[in-house]
Amino acid sequence: MQGFILHTQRVKDEDLIVYILSKNKVLKTYRFYGLRHSSILNGYKIDFATEDNPSFLPRLKDVLHIGFLWITQREKMFLWQEFIRLLYAHLKDIDELDNFYFELLDECAKKFLKQNPKRVIIDAYIQILEFEGRLHKDFICFSCDEKIHKEVTLLRAFLPAHNLCALGYTFQKDKLKIFYENKNSSIFEDEEIEKIYHLIKEGL
Repeated sequence: MQGFILHTQRVKDEDLIVYILSKNKVLKTYRFYGLRHSSILNGYKIDFATEDNPSFLPRLKDVLHIGFLWITQREKMFLWQEFIRLLYAHLKDIDELDNFYFELLDECAKKFLKQNPKRVIIDAYIQILEFEGRLHKDFICFSCDEKIHKEVTLLRAFLPAHNLCALGYTFQKDKLKIFYENKNSSIFEDEEIEKIYHLIKEGL
């Protein structure tokens, strides 16, 4: 089976509790210190097996790291792990999942090779919001419940507001509409990308 390591938690000695996003669930597994021959890092894609343990967590075994071609590029790996931490915080309390999340990470990992990683993450972020039914395409201000006509102030999870109703980054509504429709951040300038990425770091 394959999955992405979302989080590791050190326990007694050097053993680890490892959270893995597989195609249909988040697995919580136990990794013994004695099995150090394969890498266990947040964000890694691995092929693995589990062994049931009636008295504790399933044991993680037969781990094989499936490398990305860009994995030695420090900046890309840093951004990738930031995104993984964001996803872990969002999914950690959910057991059964649609394969959407696994497939999305798989696609993002491929795009990281040739595309701007922040733009890849932004495009993935909005896909998650839409998949979960949390993308506010109607541009109704969350504070005053009135329609927003030109400039939209975005808050965490792209919650929209008038610029007089909330403090946040402001964007042209027409640009946001195109972005929401196409799920492609190429419409934004680099300065706008930095603002959107800062919003994303606040969480899903």
